[in-house]
Amino acid sequence: MANLAPRPDRAYHQDYICRIRYENSLPPPPGSVKLLDIPIDGLDYYASPGFASRLHRSQPINIEANAELGMPIDLVGMPGVFDGDESSIQAPLLPLPVHPRDKTLLRPLSELGKPKYQPGGISFLRRTEYISSDAARARSEAAPKTTPKAAATKVRKPVDTSKDDPIHVLRAVVKGFDIAHPEDVYDGPDTHDSIRGLEPTPAEIEAWNNPKHPTKSTLKAIDFYPVLPDLEAGTDTGSYMVAKFTANPTQIINKHDPRMDVGLLRPIELDDAAVADYNARVAAHTADPVHNLHPGGPPFNYHFFLPTDAHSAINLKRKLDVDDLDRDDPDLYTTKNKDGKSIFRLSQQRVYETGRSTAPDADNAYNEIALALHDPEVGVPVDGGVSNRLEKAAYYYPVMQKVQLKPHRSKTLTQLGVAPRADDEGVDVIDVLDVVVENLDAVENAKRQKHRAELLGESVEEDGAEDGDA
Repeated sequence: MANLAPRPDRAYHQDYICRIRYENSLPPPPGSVKLLDIPIDGLDYYASPGFASRLHRSQPINIEANAELGMPIDLVGMPGVFDGDESSIQAPLLPLPVHPRDKTLLRPLSELGKPKYQPGGISFLRRTEYISSDAARARSEAAPKTTPKAAATKVRKPVDTSKDDPIHVLRAVVKGFDIAHPEDVYDGPDTHDSIRGLEPTPAEIEAWNNPKHPTKSTLKAIDFYPVLPDLEAGTDTGSYMVAKFTANPTQIINKHDPRMDVGLLRPIELDDAAVADYNARVAAHTADPVHNLHPGGPPFNYHFFLPTDAHSAINLKRKLDVDDLDRDDPDLYTTKNKDGKSIFRLSQQRVYETGRSTAPDADNAYNEIALALHDPEVGVPVDGGVSNRLEKAAYYYPVMQKVQLKPHRSKTLTQLGVAPRADDEGVDVIDVLDVVVENLDAVENAKRQKHRAELLGESVEEDGAEDGDA
């Protein structure tokens, strides 16, 4: 029988590799641990389901959930949504490619922070491997390769600034007029008074000849109105003010009150304290517009006057209408004053105060305009007939300021600082106004002619004034 000698034991060295996530680098406490006997009987109460139910009922959730659950959904403007086509609100079948600048935002969490090399396929317990060579190779591959072409300074693509040139912008504006009126196209050399427009494309000409609604392709244009200024409807400031009441200023609620068409707002003069406070708020806004909002227009209070009846309102409206051929008829006046002069009598309704208002800006009055469509052929004439003063067009009127009017508070006008005290001498309480419509004087007409000349690009003589209608 063969004698088998025992084989010597061979030792195999194997590394245990793991990653340390948490490590306590603090030294152990110097003393022994002392345990305290603390009763924990109360935990049973707080851990019971009944406590959580009572807490849920007694502490309502502080969330205001509206009908849309905090996510407003507005389908207006989505093409085809109301016609049954929901493709505009659905995800595309083929996802769009990610922009190179957005790829950095899609990195996984493992790649955030400092760059680390982590070769794939590493198990929790593995055999000894030479990972140093892989790490060195990974660092060499991650290092950017410097080539003469990449190291060269990138040359920026030249930007075409010709489109921002004022002459180019003016030519683009003239092109729009050339498309609308091809018979008036100017093709001569550029001068101080005339300039050639850009050459229109066939698509632009087709869009003008056959206009289409941007969202409703089934609609068709049935008429066109040129947009023009009403040169004879100017004011002293060259613009208008829009006043909106927060509540109905009359007792008529089921139909339009014709007296509102000729209502009159008479501003009450501010006292020195109110003017100083307003100027201080404007100065604070000018110094720090981020933390100080603009106070808007001056906080005037207004007396609101209306005619006594609807008949007086209609006659006053005819008297102010320059298109009415019988507007100079003295019989349009409905009342006579104590001197026997024909007048319109307006009674005070109540006092209104400025709620909110925009700052008056005469330089940017054309940022907002009021538009009125005028068609003499389909116009409804009033009694006496209508003249053909205006041609068919959409006339615009610049809006310099918008004011919201609300009934004045319980404070008196004296407490508000916008009216003198009642015990001052010479203070009159205005209950009615006697209104007479007259022609413009020389000063009023000169102001209107100045604004009209600015629109037409003309010059106005200082002593030039013509008679006009109020």
